[in-house]
Amino acid sequence: TFPCAMNLENVAISFHEVRVCSHAQVWYLHNNVYCLYILFLTFWIQVLICRNYMGNMDMNEIDHFMPILMKREEDAEMTPLVTHGSTHFLWIKHSNLYLVALTKKNANAALVYSFLYKIIQVFKEYFKELEEESIRDNFVTVYELMDEVMDFGFPQTTDSKILQEYITQQGHKLEVGAPRPPATVTNAVSWRSEGIKYRKNEVFMDVIESVNLLVNANGSVLRSEIVGTIKLKVVLSGMPELRLGLNDKVLFEITGREKSKTVELEDVKFHQCVRLSRFENDRTISFIPPDGESELMSYRLNTTVKPLIWIESVIEKFSHSRVEIKARSQFKSRSTANNVSILVPVPSDADSPKFKTSTGSAKWVPEKSVVQWNIKSFPGGKEYMMRAHFGLPSVDSDDLEAKRPITVNFEIPYFTVSGIQVRYLKIIEKSGYQALPWVRYITQSGGEN
Repeated sequence: TFPCAMNLENVAISFHEVRVCSHAQVWYLHNNVYCLYILFLTFWIQVLICRNYMGNMDMNEIDHFMPILMKREEDAEMTPLVTHGSTHFLWIKHSNLYLVALTKKNANAALVYSFLYKIIQVFKEYFKELEEESIRDNFVTVYELMDEVMDFGFPQTTDSKILQEYITQQGHKLEVGAPRPPATVTNAVSWRSEGIKYRKNEVFMDVIESVNLLVNANGSVLRSEIVGTIKLKVVLSGMPELRLGLNDKVLFEITGREKSKTVELEDVKFHQCVRLSRFENDRTISFIPPDGESELMSYRLNTTVKPLIWIESVIEKFSHSRVEIKARSQFKSRSTANNVSILVPVPSDADSPKFKTSTGSAKWVPEKSVVQWNIKSFPGGKEYMMRAHFGLPSVDSDDLEAKRPITVNFEIPYFTVSGIQVRYLKIIEKSGYQALPWVRYITQSGGEN
């Protein structure tokens, strides 16, 4: 993610993904985007949609973009920003389209990229798939959206739920009388429409923790991290207020309950609906939720945890290689890991595989040079074994192949490795209706296991 203070002079690195900023954030830095293009790249350059927001950008400037990009690609110097003269091209690629922002100012690059990703998100909300055909079939809607999301080079409304209240795909007939903006445009609660009604009022909360763990051959933990998210599915009428209580260490220290089981959350990020001032004052998570599905918050814990599934491996190299893997679950027996997948790297020239497992099934995946051992259900406190025999045309394997780690993927329902707990989830609505809150806990493997 680009830091929010990064300017164009500092952007000369390859990027993978930019976190999308909410429209409710203050765009206080001058991130002027003078012209926004959506390009479809064929053997000839074709501009599908273009919008010159300030009127002072030469429309021929885009002709310089693709030759510069192709030259950078040939020289293996691809960057998310290219420049021609005084014009900066900030671009991203999605499917078969290029989305390009042009500016002559020293704009805030992080916010420009955030805006471009938000454009993609909005278009996908409207058209399901963002590709050349969907752009051609919805020219009018696309132009209307581009006029609403940006004004005079500055981002405006980028919330798809708000946009869908007055920009629809069904028709574009003129209405008699002065047009009125929907209430959500000027409402303090822009992420939720008024007048929502359901026959049955419920809210579903998922507490999901991903464990990133890297262990060396000696059993020492090299990296340990827990990344958590709390997701909501809200089926509530009206404008309800929700109050969420967690076993937050800071809160318990403030209230004098240090002895209770707590969790110290780090790097907490909230949805825009959360009242940050109240959280800072008394650690209460109070909010009016968006309708439907959303991510309420995310957090991180840099704490050492033991591997939930411990792996021991013995690899013998003869004319026929033998691999023996032991997997032991190191969590309580009342929990069960589902859909466990253990990927064991083997030399790329291995052949003639034979497998024997105490549970589950094993298969050879030659395109990835791994043995994949699948266990549908892995109860706590259990140990299983898998043996694999291979024929190896060449006895010596590459050192890089030997260093590839064994990867373990899994999901454990009704369990959190950090011990985080939802103490309460209160639903308050002025009509006083009864609502059912549901909470589910899930622990799953992360990127390094």
